[in-house]
Amino acid sequence: MSPPNPKLLDQLADVLRTKRYSPRTIEAYSGWVRRYVRFHALQHPRTLDAAHIKSFLTHLASSVRVSAGTQNQAMAALLFLYREVLAIPMGPPQGVTPAKKSVHVPTVLAIEEVEHVLAEMNGTTRLMASILYGSGLRLSECCQLRVKDLDVARGEILVRAGKGGKDRRTMLPSALGPELERHLKSVARLHARDLRAGHGAVPLPGALDQKLPAAAREFGWQWVFPAARQYVERGTGLVRRHHVHQSHLQRAVTDASRSSGLTKRVSCHTFRHSFATHLLEAGYDIRTVQELLGHRDISTTMIYTHVLNRGALGVRSPLDAVRKPLHPAQHKTAVPRKHVKR
Repeated sequence: MSPPNPKLLDQLADVLRTKRYSPRTIEAYSGWVRRYVRFHALQHPRTLDAAHIKSFLTHLASSVRVSAGTQNQAMAALLFLYREVLAIPMGPPQGVTPAKKSVHVPTVLAIEEVEHVLAEMNGTTRLMASILYGSGLRLSECCQLRVKDLDVARGEILVRAGKGGKDRRTMLPSALGPELERHLKSVARLHARDLRAGHGAVPLPGALDQKLPAAAREFGWQWVFPAARQYVERGTGLVRRHHVHQSHLQRAVTDASRSSGLTKRVSCHTFRHSFATHLLEAGYDIRTVQELLGHRDISTTMIYTHVLNRGALGVRSPLDAVRKPLHPAQHKTAVPRKHVKR
């Protein structure tokens, strides 16, 4: 008896993994296919065509009002499904072109504002937010740090398999050294407790769990920011400890920004924007900033050149060149002379 055919989403995930797509992309594409099928009353995509894709994308743009990037991701997921999984030639639906992304100037905090937000935080979330700002990490990169990725002595962080699957190095602020060492000692105690309970193995990237099965229990491979609770892994039944969830830090940053009284909308990514902006303001070369951020294209980093309107080499407003600008209270309105008949 032949085994049953895998489900559509399982087929999609298998093809994405074979083509080396990231876990986040696999999750996102699976989500769009699921929403597409539900939108069309659970009909199988084989029975649908380009017109159905167009109606779904139109719904996203007009009713849900998703961003251009989100709409493009949904279309990419559906075209991948038809071309790579169902082997059905499919191009972009007629009349639907990739939505033009809006260019937004990123929200940037002043150094004093960063201090105010961090002052409203404490514990692990404060340390994580400090790394976001001090090292320019993305939120996912910070959550997925492993102990072996930190070199406190050299002041470096090795970001493994960042966006685009690229590794890079960035700085580890020396100011965080003592606090980070205390944190790692508490992580080591937690890991020792897990080992005594017969657990303590973390998932390893790629096929390392097969090549180096003992590495999963080594301290160097443990998460820098482990979750408070353990979970039972599906399939293996192993008790593992995941890294802290991204939403944990997101909520902490949002609450801290509100408590600090800032009117700006502050997110975890705002710290990364501020990191890049403050480096450029300090006079560092944009190529250096590009390497630290892990941008593939320099044009992505160029968005931070909006800071050139500040600093010693920046563009100054002509009003700032006026030595003694008039204060409203000091401004005296000239009184017209009365017309005198001669």
